[in-house]
Amino acid sequence: MTPTTLFYILIAILIINFIVDKILDVLNTKHFDDAIPAELQDVYEKEEYEKSQAYKKTNAKFSNITGLFSLVLTLAFFFFDGFLFVDELARSYSSNSIIIALIFFGIIIIGSDIINTPFSYYKTFVIEEKFGFNKTTLKTFVVDKIKGLLMTAIIGGGILALIIWFYQFAGNNFWIYAWALVAIFSLFMNLFYAKLIVPLFNKQTPLEEGELKTAIEKYVTKVGFTLKNVFVIDGSKRSTKANAYFSGFGSQKRITLYDTLINDLEIDEIVAVLAHEVGHYKRKHIIFNLIASTLLTGFTLWLLSLFVSLPIFSEALNISNPSFHIGLIVFGILYSPISEITGLFMNYISRKFEYQADNYAKETFAAKPLITSLKKLSKNSLSNLTPHPAYVFMHYSHPTLLKRVQNLEK
Repeated sequence: MTPTTLFYILIAILIINFIVDKILDVLNTKHFDDAIPAELQDVYEKEEYEKSQAYKKTNAKFSNITGLFSLVLTLAFFFFDGFLFVDELARSYSSNSIIIALIFFGIIIIGSDIINTPFSYYKTFVIEEKFGFNKTTLKTFVVDKIKGLLMTAIIGGGILALIIWFYQFAGNNFWIYAWALVAIFSLFMNLFYAKLIVPLFNKQTPLEEGELKTAIEKYVTKVGFTLKNVFVIDGSKRSTKANAYFSGFGSQKRITLYDTLINDLEIDEIVAVLAHEVGHYKRKHIIFNLIASTLLTGFTLWLLSLFVSLPIFSEALNISNPSFHIGLIVFGILYSPISEITGLFMNYISRKFEYQADNYAKETFAAKPLITSLKKLSKNSLSNLTPHPAYVFMHYSHPTLLKRVQNLEK
């Protein structure tokens, strides 16, 4: 294979990925006006349903514009030797391969963020604002951007630097050390993400004494689930949309409820949502996901070790000096079809897990409050009640509301 052939393979992958996504989007869009299934007739009133339709169509148009813009910009970067320009710029500051890689990715990430900020601003302050979701202030928006970039620089840059260092002294066996590093980091983040990262963006407070806390304590005692950490997060700081999630395990496990969730749902509905989250823990879903992601990371790094040092990877981008960071860019694109397949598998497993967690909540608490909570959350976020099956198969990590309701009503 010649470098030119590899170059056009990369271009073909980028274009095919875009076309597949657009086909799925079109199929999904055609289902926006479908009749609401009988089981979901009580989710929306007529005006609310019309609002949800408008929200979906607005987001679809916006996605088409941003997706096409991103593709054109990426292709221009390839055809006009953008990677060569950034690589030479990075090399003008240092001869150290680790420093070069950090500068290289720093320029690309910051440049990409600057270009995409107007789109992000429009999404937040125009679309989300128009449909009554946005609670983000301009100050919060800017501070979030800065914090996100700093975290990427510190955490992402630190991990990248260590991986390149492993590559320098271990050669193609670097993947073993990199795998151990990423596995330890993933475990650490699973345990302490809520304590270390979330507070940088949101305020978390222990759930105060009252009827809700009493109901939760009664339920977890009933199912033999030790839970000392129930927190409320100020999700309303950015959006009216509600959520709840489980994190950690062992003594570090905790359930976090958005303040919007507490405001939107009745007490028995909140307990039902919590029962669903407990179900994920009881059914060992968190452990499975951690092990699966660790094994997948090991496979990806091993595959990377076989190809990253090939000179043709750099030559395909018109760069004469082979380097780890250029090999990483090319490998990432070549690996994307495999990533799509593994993503489909993980989404399939995730949907199965959601059914299992729903069933656990039904068996240990009740089905009705979980159904009403799911309907309320869908209504309040203007969710799509009639997605195309192909779109669900490719993109959904959760079953559709209809499927979950039908499962709970069995």
